[in-house]
Amino acid sequence: MTSDSSPTFAEALGAGVVVLDGGLSNQLESAGHDLADALWSARLLVERPEAIAQAHLAYFRAGASVATTASYQATYEGFGDRGIGCGQAARLFADSVRLARDAARRAHDEGITRPLWVAASAGPYGAMLADGSEYRGRYGLSVAELERFHRPRLEVLAGAAPDVLALETVPDADEAAALLRAVRGLGVPVWLSYSVEGERTRAGQPLAEAFALAADADEVIAVGVNCCAPEDVGRAVRIAARVTGKPVVAYPNSGESWDAAAHTWDGCATFSAEQVTAWRDAGARLIGGCCRVGPRAITSIARTLEAA
Repeated sequence: MTSDSSPTFAEALGAGVVVLDGGLSNQLESAGHDLADALWSARLLVERPEAIAQAHLAYFRAGASVATTASYQATYEGFGDRGIGCGQAARLFADSVRLARDAARRAHDEGITRPLWVAASAGPYGAMLADGSEYRGRYGLSVAELERFHRPRLEVLAGAAPDVLALETVPDADEAAALLRAVRGLGVPVWLSYSVEGERTRAGQPLAEAFALAADADEVIAVGVNCCAPEDVGRAVRIAARVTGKPVVAYPNSGESWDAAAHTWDGCATFSAEQVTAWRDAGARLIGGCCRVGPRAITSIARTLEAA
């Protein structure tokens, strides 16, 4: 939420580093909400919308300047499986943006003076499947079929007037191509972030080729990675900056890995706020956390970047 005198989101990227929020799901779970559901955090858009606003507010209080909406796993198909029609589903998409705006207003009422923005999340096709496919890609669908899946939801999210559309956790360059086609003409800037392993997308394409898709896309104001291991971020940021010349977005998960069969996280956390200065020096201008990265870590990121 910005005033007339505040910079736009794109202008802010040119002025310095913008701190993103962390994982919405882990913040909701820490507040006692059960997200063991195919809709994941989007279920609370129906059942407990105030909980979502409170989670956004927690990240603003922690030092984040961007709230990423609860629409990652919100789709017409997923809501339809719960008996929710297209009209109500569209209202829920728009509600996700409204709840983040409400949290920004509350944060300003509490005395937080920095500009606060809303990123409307659009997860990949695999998120709707709720079977871990967003970490694999290769769904067997054409680019045209994926574009038809994404475009209606993106139109509604753009119509709710977020500051930016977050096309996130994209595992496959083919899906990125579909998303870039789907956002044309929507009038809202976009960031595109891949889920990666090493120097390749989760589907196995070289990152240089994947990032190049966004190099000449006017809608894309930042490109990068999210929900990957922190150890993979530095190389990806350097490749994205070199290939596209655009600001880079970086928000990895905690370093643990998702077991789709058991619906749980395994391994040890490796995320540390000390890593972010190297990402910034490599070209990252949007820095935060994804799954299992909470408000305390976001506070550490904000303080580390401010000190640097």
